Amino acid sequence: MNDPIAVPRTRRGTILAAVAMATALAASLLAPATAQASSWAAAPDATVRPGVQLVSDSGQCTANFVFTDGADVLIGSAAHCTGLGAATDTNGCDAGSLPLGSRVDIEGADHPGTLVYSSWLTMQQRGEQDANACAYNDFALVRIDARDHDKVNPTVPHWGGPVALGSTTSAGEEVYSYGNSSLRLGLDLLKPKSGVSLGQSGGGWTHTVYTATPGVPGDSGSAFLDSQGRAVGTLSTLALAPFTGSNGVSDLNNQLAYANRHTSLSAQLAVGTEPFDSSQLPLGVALSDADVAGDTDEDLDLPLLSGEISYAILGTSGTIRF
Repeated sequence: MNDPIAVPRTRRGTILAAVAMATALAASLLAPATAQASSWAAAPDATVRPGVQLVSDSGQCTANFVFTDGADVLIGSAAHCTGLGAATDTNGCDAGSLPLGSRVDIEGADHPGTLVYSSWLTMQQRGEQDANACAYNDFALVRIDARDHDKVNPTVPHWGGPVALGSTTSAGEEVYSYGNSSLRLGLDLLKPKSGVSLGQSGGGWTHTVYTATPGVPGDSGSAFLDSQGRAVGTLSTLALAPFTGSNGVSDLNNQLAYANRHTSLSAQLAVGTEPFDSSQLPLGVALSDADVAGDTDEDLDLPLLSGEISYAILGTSGTIRF
């Protein structure tokens, strides 16, 4: 019987080293996209998070979710928030925009952020012909200065999460949002919102959503979570149809995939450090701690703060809590 073939020690060492390198590479590729999670600021202490105001030369909007791209930390906005046209210019394939590299001031940060992605600019550069994408792909990313990374937490205030990236909403599904327009006068009571989705349209690019308190100017870009706490969309428009007060919410899954497919970005959603909880009142603070017009000494009366609206729209019915 032939003796086993001996592998030279140096070759054996090379093989083992190659195996170890391949294993390490595979582990890095399979690692969660939120590898920075251990370095996030504690949620109660974070000053940069979903819901902060983003201000550019074009105006003011609300940040939606936090994203990572390698060592970069990004915060999401709406592309129209850096648009140069009128408020009615909603076709991202021909509307004007500030250029990439533009300064964006971030509430809670000590240093300005930088516009690194606009779906409008990317679609125009590509000559996008999909009418649904042109109408509803309304997404931008702002890079947070590295010196402010220790101020960031990806948790959506009040609701918690996101727990993952969502994909769809069904008709009648409850959704949750957090708007922070300056028109809300800084009142925490007015920022969290719950509502209901009427389902998706526009080839999956948009969700029509109704909330008891609809979005107002300055809320654009803000986050929407589905009934499981998944990041499902970003506020794009305040619609007049199918009924006044409905919100046009652009689909985050499609928007993020478009950004990563057509640019050098590899942006990944950062999940929240706090659990999603949809059971609480959509009013932002505990009743005993509510701050209305600067008065924190008097408890608020529950009947003044809560209620429900029943709806029956396009064959879908249910109740929205507020």
